[in-house]
Formats: sequence, C-alpha cells, structure tokens
Amino acid sequence: MRVGLSLLTLVPAVSGGSETYARALARELARRGEVDAVALVPTLAPDAGEGLPTRVVDAYRAGRGSLRRAVSMVHATLWPGRLRRHYADLDLVHFPLTVPIPRVHAPTVVTLHDVQHLDLPRNFSRAERAFRRLAYDRAARMADAVVVISEFVRGRAIELIDLDPERVHVVHLGVDHELYRPGDERRGDFLLYPARPWPHKNHELLFRAFSKLRRRHRGLELVLPSYEGPVPEGARAVGHVSRSELARLYRTAAALVFPSLYEGFGLPPLEAMACGCPVACSNAASLPEVVGDAARLFDPESVEEIVAAVEDVLAEPEQWSERGRARATAFTWEATARAHCAVYSELVA
Repeated sequence: MRVGLSLLTLVPAVSGGSETYARALARELARRGEVDAVALVPTLAPDAGEGLPTRVVDAYRAGRGSLRRAVSMVHATLWPGRLRRHYADLDLVHFPLTVPIPRVHAPTVVTLHDVQHLDLPRNFSRAERAFRRLAYDRAARMADAVVVISEFVRGRAIELIDLDPERVHVVHLGVDHELYRPGDERRGDFLLYPARPWPHKNHELLFRAFSKLRRRHRGLELVLPSYEGPVPEGARAVGHVSRSELARLYRTAAALVFPSLYEGFGLPPLEAMACGCPVACSNAASLPEVVGDAARLFDPESVEEIVAAVEDVLAEPEQWSERGRARATAFTWEATARAHCAVYSELVA
C-alpha cells in the first residue's frame, strides 16, 4: 500500500494547528514505517515531509497571501493534469489540510478539522462561506473516508454536512512530549494565551477579564504569542514564536487562560498541561472533551467566570498542574499515526 500525504495547501506559520497536525503525522509515519508513505509538498514548505520521502510539487503555484492562495487553488482545480502525475503511483491519498487539491483517481481520505463556518457563520464573509462549502463540505462528502479530530466535530459534521457515520473516524491529536514537558524554570507572574486574532479566539472578552484581574493582582501580565493588535495595559503581544519558545512560555507562565468560543480540538491547553502549566479553559465546543477535569472550565462569554476560573488556578497551581500532566499523557502523536494507519488499511482493503 503506497499512501500519499498531500500537503500542497500548507502555508508555514499561517496554517495554525492544522500545520502542527500535518507535520506531526508525517513525522510519526516516517518513524513508524508501518505504511509506505510519501509526502507531496509545496515549494513554500519543502521540509513538511518531516522525514518521509518527499516530492516537491513545483507545478502547484503556492503563495502566502489570501489572493495568491485562492488563485493557486482555482488553477489546480481547473487544470490538475500536471499535478496528477505526481500522484499516479499512489494507492491512497490523504489530504490532512482538508482541501483535496488536486482531484485524484485513487481512494481519498480527508481530515475535517471543524465546521465553524456552519456553527458560527457570522465569523465568515459570504465568499469565505462559499469557499468552505466547496473546499470542506463537498470534499468531506466525496471522500472515501473522513478523519475528524474530536467527537464534537464528528457529531456536528454528521448533522450539518449529512455525512455517512460509517465513513467518519475520530482520531484525537497528540502532544510532542519531547518538546512539551515540565522543566525546572521558575514560574513568572503572567498569564499566557497563544492565539491568532480571529473572532472565535475571543480576545475582546479576555481583555475585559484581564483588566479586572489586574486590579486585584498587581503586577500580573498577559502574554499573547501569535497576536498582533492593540492590547490593554499589562498585556504584551509578542507575535509569532518558535515551538521551543512557546514551550518555554508554557513552563514559565503562572497559568494558561484559553477563552476560545470554538475549537475542533484545541492543542494549546494540552501542550500547556504537558509542561505542568495550570489551565483555565473555555467549556465550549470540543474543549471539555479534550481537557476533561484537568482544567478549570468556564463560560467564555462571561467576564466574571473567566476571572473566577483564573483566580482558582492561581490559588491552587500544584493541584491543576498535577491533573494536567496526567491528562496530557493520554495524547500522543504515535497514537494519532497508528489510528490513521488503521483508517488507511481499512480503506484499501
């Protein structure tokens, strides 16, 4: 069985958690050697195969800007001939980043990360919703198998996209425990929230809650990796950080506060837990499924609940740190790759 891991739409440092997943899956498939897999990557990310045999598909006109990316996808959809040559010897093709470019003749697996455009349509323009209906919903309906990253996404996809439940497989994401692990650094007096400034990440309410917290906890700071934009007094937007720097922040933060309104999975709370960082987390979407009772949950639409949850984990950091470390051990990329191999084998058989 020869499996192609198609990563043509990956844009480094833009694709977010889906990039983390795609790279980790490639790395574990290479390490396990259970299937004969090859990575098909764009010129923007020639290293995305992470140890797998790699084909750089220069026929795909990869670009970083939104317009260039849209043009690249349209071109690949309308004129797939040159791209398909790279896929001709494959028994199965997996699209971890959802968008099935190019269309291929082999059986396909599509990973569906969420259906936020259907659950929270107000967060998307009309053009974005139309694109997702084609690139996500239609892709999931046409795929031979669909991987989803939580039971939450499975339920919503079956209901809203009308998928056959037999074709939908839940595979949880994992944590890189070699990178995200406890250290001997002293914890500082700051809260951490690594998230891009997308509407569902709920920065506005977090800033209101933080202003209240800062009046009660003088000197408390809020550090915001991946964020760019105005921030309240006491907050610092530090933009993109490396994975190693993010791990250091997890190990030195007083707590992670995660007020997201919507997640298909939610990696940062688990990564923080693996580092021993206490976590206060939203009770929305997939997050309770992921964090269990190892995080102090709160209603992300209530400033008062965010404040109370953060104060609880700051008051008992050892208890929440211990719970979190235990919870995080259940999530590994090895298990994620093993579950994918089972999907591949079942489909080809």
